[in-house]
Amino acid sequence: MKLKDTLNLGKTAFPMRAGLPTKEPVWQKEWDEAELYQKRQALNEGKPHFVLHDGPPYANGNIHVGHAMNKISKDIIVRSKSMSGFYAPYIPGWDTHGLPIEQVLAKQGVKRKEMDLVDYLKMCRDYALSQVDKQREDFKRLGVSGDWDNPYVTLTPDYEAAQIRVFGEMAKKGYIYRGAKPVYWSWSSESALAEAEIEYHDLVSTSLYYANRVKDGKGILDTDTYIVVWTTTPFTITASRGLTVGPDFEYVVVKPANDDRKFLVAGELLPSLAERFGWENPQVVASYKGQELDRIVTEHPWDVEHDELVMNGDHVTLDSGTGVVHTAPGFGEDDYNVGIKYGLEVAVTVNERGLMTENAGPDFEGQFYEKVVPTVIEKLGNLLLAQEEISHSYPFDWRTKKPIIWRAVPQWFASVSKFRQEILDEIEKVTFHSEWGKVRLYNMIRDRGDWVISRQRAWGVPLPIFYAEDGTPIMTEETIEHVAELFAEHGSIIWWEREAKDLLPAGFTHPASPNGQFTKETDIMDVWFDSGSSWNGVVNTRPELSYPADLYLEGSDQYRGWFNSSLITSVAANGIAPYKQILSQGFVLDGKGEKMSKSLGNTILPSDVEKQFGAEILRLWVTSVDTSNDVRISMDILSQVSETYRKIRNTLRFLIANTSDFVPAADAVSYEELRSVDKYMTIRFNQVVSSIREAYADFKFLDIYKTIVNFVTVDLSAFYLDFAKDVVYIEGAKSLERRQMQTVFYDMLVKLTKLLTPILPHTAEEIWSYLEHEAEDFVQLAELPEAQTFEHQAEMLDTWSAFMDFRGKAQKALEEARAEKVIGKSLEAHLTIYPDEATKVLLEAIDSDVAQLLIVSHVTIAEGAAPAASVVFEDVAFSVERAAGEVCERCRRLDTSVGTHANPHLATVCDHCATILEANFPEAVAEGFEAK
Repeated sequence: MKLKDTLNLGKTAFPMRAGLPTKEPVWQKEWDEAELYQKRQALNEGKPHFVLHDGPPYANGNIHVGHAMNKISKDIIVRSKSMSGFYAPYIPGWDTHGLPIEQVLAKQGVKRKEMDLVDYLKMCRDYALSQVDKQREDFKRLGVSGDWDNPYVTLTPDYEAAQIRVFGEMAKKGYIYRGAKPVYWSWSSESALAEAEIEYHDLVSTSLYYANRVKDGKGILDTDTYIVVWTTTPFTITASRGLTVGPDFEYVVVKPANDDRKFLVAGELLPSLAERFGWENPQVVASYKGQELDRIVTEHPWDVEHDELVMNGDHVTLDSGTGVVHTAPGFGEDDYNVGIKYGLEVAVTVNERGLMTENAGPDFEGQFYEKVVPTVIEKLGNLLLAQEEISHSYPFDWRTKKPIIWRAVPQWFASVSKFRQEILDEIEKVTFHSEWGKVRLYNMIRDRGDWVISRQRAWGVPLPIFYAEDGTPIMTEETIEHVAELFAEHGSIIWWEREAKDLLPAGFTHPASPNGQFTKETDIMDVWFDSGSSWNGVVNTRPELSYPADLYLEGSDQYRGWFNSSLITSVAANGIAPYKQILSQGFVLDGKGEKMSKSLGNTILPSDVEKQFGAEILRLWVTSVDTSNDVRISMDILSQVSETYRKIRNTLRFLIANTSDFVPAADAVSYEELRSVDKYMTIRFNQVVSSIREAYADFKFLDIYKTIVNFVTVDLSAFYLDFAKDVVYIEGAKSLERRQMQTVFYDMLVKLTKLLTPILPHTAEEIWSYLEHEAEDFVQLAELPEAQTFEHQAEMLDTWSAFMDFRGKAQKALEEARAEKVIGKSLEAHLTIYPDEATKVLLEAIDSDVAQLLIVSHVTIAEGAAPAASVVFEDVAFSVERAAGEVCERCRRLDTSVGTHANPHLATVCDHCATILEANFPEAVAEGFEAK
């Protein structure tokens, strides 16, 4: 027998190298076959509900890193809730209607307007479902647990029917109306857009300063006076029907020395305007408040058929321009509101494709709206006072990346103003995990206009509205519910397969249709109405869920998107918010903090990470960053996370290896029987359990990461496991000292594995397969550990906190001795301690082998003053010298007893090791040990 064989060197088949890229799919297949998700739900049935409702990603293309962060975050929460006494089913979902799918088909050569609409919609559906399948596999590869066989998809008949019923509730309450208000219009998509479909970019525009001649001054202004106007959208002058002034602003009539005309501008802006227009010595000849100018009539610059009325409006500012705003009610919300108040015509001179229409005049008809500036300048003639190019923030279509226009077209709206206060009151009841999120959502609802819910597209859920022979809209409870039932049975495609009369209830009549003729709406619903109805299509209808949901978790952009539309529809229909809590996350940026884009070549695909590192590293990365803000990711960052994973894994491997001969039922030692240091580590570990449980409950992933990494690296690797080898390797296999540490090891191993399961389920299950004494077949079916407290816990923590401070000072003394070549390894040291009284009491109180804790061969606690060469601290001093004696070939300590044993077979070991060998290996001691 070799002397080395008498050591209890931990042995385990648990590999140091994880091999995650190849092993993860194997484990996931095993979980599917074992129906772990279903078993977890069965275990938790009857427990309090926790519903995290999945915001549906759009079904188009493989997932990106942002998707991965979102789904992993949800999975961590759902898993932790499932292991914490909650019934927490997770139903993944997909958003499947809308323009992006139409655009994909168009790029594939499909010509929507040249084919049968029903056939086209079936193509859209098939494409969407193929993308659902693709993304489902992507999400499952991340280790996300859920009811993947029964997700919710916004194109299914049951979902579409539920959406129609939400619309019906809003219509019943009078919240749905038709109007021709200006809306965000995307000429590039040929459709109205919602606020959530708008993004802002800088745009260079031509701004014009021009003058309208007064036609009827109402006894205030002469007809040789010109009111000066400013615009950044020259094309809208073709639809200008008025001029708006601020009622409380001061306006002046001026006569420049170098112009025969008189001009009216805001008095405050006169100096800057005079310089811009080149006016020489402009003399103020009169001054008026804006309210005095009300209903003065001016000539349109060139359109003799339309005069322009001066109006008062609170939206006018003096930040720029002239203090006078030209007003085209068909091309702006403020213009529309003031125009309606004054009874102006709502003229629209641009069509759905951005081309000027006949009513813009023959000089403009057919031109693209952005190209008409030269024509406008020509038509203005000497009324043009100045022009300049300006760069300003402007709304763009978020899909096509093209600028939009405001354009009044007949649309269907959901009134927000009618129940705005109800929505705001519900926001106050919601828990926001970022207070700024509450402010943001509150302000958005407070300031938003009514919601345009109609879209002039094909791929979506039809608005369930009929028209009588005279054009009267029909949307009664009876008709809407009938449509909902048809959709539930056939899907919304039936709307396009049947005539209007065949979609109405049998025998339906209406006084406005004496001939029994009806038509149907051809617009579809805004896709935000689709996803915003998911609280009804999923949470309120799936039997395993409960409404309202406990949590919505999405990116911070969803305050104007899904959080917003869901809130409006839920409050409109039921008077309550659809969620109790909102947790938002930032965006994923590259390693330099720049936005990821294919053109920059800085994107990272989850599949690339899985191939190189494994999904587990991506999951750990999610916990390593503050997801409430924008986060960075790169292969270098992931490589660093991989090193942290390796540290965690190998620490747990050490615990596995050194408890492989430990049978908890037979070998565990009670807390009262533990040594002081083992009690301290038990208490310290339970603090970790408590912190992690609390962080899971508060969705604070970064706190979990920091707590685990700090405990593994500082408490375990740098302290407890560092000196533990001198116990678990050296002492007798069944000795009390070894069983004491193994008891703590095993407790930490089992509980850490459970605590890590929501984050690292693959690794946790791999570890669990080595824990043969645990009852559950899979750790995913276990519960998170509860934190324990112990008698005299506070005093124990105080004592060991003081010792750790003392240990840090001792390590500094050893480090200095190493630097001076007094010692090499710390086990070569003889450390002499010169304590003050408090330190002496401390060393007695810890009731442990101080030399073992400090990993030195000998410790002497001396009386009196420390020698001059000592390392001195305020409360203790140390001197370090090389320990006397020889190196014990078994424990590697320097000891004077080495070579003194009467038995020559024990000549190379110290007395302590000799005693262990005699008790545990008597035959080997008698026969002697083999040479190294």
